[in-house]
Amino acid sequence: MNQPLFEAIHHVAIIASNYSRSRHFYHEVLGLPIIAETLREARQSWKLDLALPDGSQLELFSFPITPSRPSTPEGCGLRHLAFRVRDLDRVIAHLHAHRVDVEPVRVDELTGKRFTFFADPDGLPLELYEAPR
Repeated sequence: MNQPLFEAIHHVAIIASNYSRSRHFYHEVLGLPIIAETLREARQSWKLDLALPDGSQLELFSFPITPSRPSTPEGCGLRHLAFRVRDLDRVIAHLHAHRVDVEPVRVDELTGKRFTFFADPDGLPLELYEAPR
């Protein structure tokens, strides 16, 4: 039997238009712990490494110039980032408490699982997918 080439997703990288605003959103609102925060002076860029419970990471970057990338209508490329959650209603209540708009809950027609979407400060679509272990 062949060994798989990949074991897991190590990280997802996100470029923010406003570093401090996105840092607050991902660290304070979403509660992702900071692994490291580095000023890359030569590139005039910050890099923030954030931990997820499964060992994967989010990397948040800033750059002096950040051209927009359309996310709607859906274009070719990365569509969204999905977070697995145990209790969708609890997470939605947390986001509402932080004044984050959340779309109405839907049910995946293939799996029967509940999910919804919200957006980060730059409009990046983020999904919450309820899948208790």
